[in-house]
Amino acid sequence: QVQLVESGGGLVQSGGSLRLSCAASGFTLDYYAIGWFRQAPGKEREGVSCISSSDGSTYYADSVKGRFTTSRDNAKNTVYLQMNSLKPEDTAVYYCATAPPGRGSLRWAEYDYWGQGTQVTISS
Repeated sequence: QVQLVESGGGLVQSGGSLRLSCAASGFTLDYYAIGWFRQAPGKEREGVSCISSSDGSTYYADSVKGRFTTSRDNAKNTVYLQMNSLKPEDTAVYYCATAPPGRGSLRWAEYDYWGQGTQVTISS
């Protein structure tokens, strides 16, 4: 069964940290570019970061640059999103998604397969 599952969300105070995981089953994640997206209530889906399928290069939205880090662990078939210095405006449901091999992007329309999302809530 092909499955993409996010985990690691929760409730933390402003300034805290969380690490989200995106685990795949039924297929190999390292073949794909992986993107992280988020959507807050009443807002459009926003690209947060992406990691390429080849050299592991990453790209971040300006809103999270310097605070969030995306990485891969191919042995665990998992991609991570380390989130530090969290702010209330980071509150959203976070999703990971796969895109065809390449650099990836922050444009959600380029992604094919999505996980179910994990809730991140930052209290002030």
